[in-house]
Amino acid sequence: MKPETHPNYEEINVTCSCGTSFKTRSTNCKDLHIEVCSQCHPFYTGKQKIVDTAGRVEKFRQKYGM
Repeated sequence: MKPETHPNYEEINVTCSCGTSFKTRSTNCKDLHIEVCSQCHPFYTGKQKIVDTAGRVEKFRQKYGM
């Protein structure tokens, strides 16, 4: 491979708004700040709300007589 054609692949620190931080590797930035990570996302923490779509369909059918 030619030297100097590939970008530098360096270790960076990723920090979430909840305070969690971890290290990963990247080619384009030094530090990364994110809003949601696997420690605070509702899907991963088990606090996700399930939408009752069946209730909405029944309301629609009652309203429009289907």
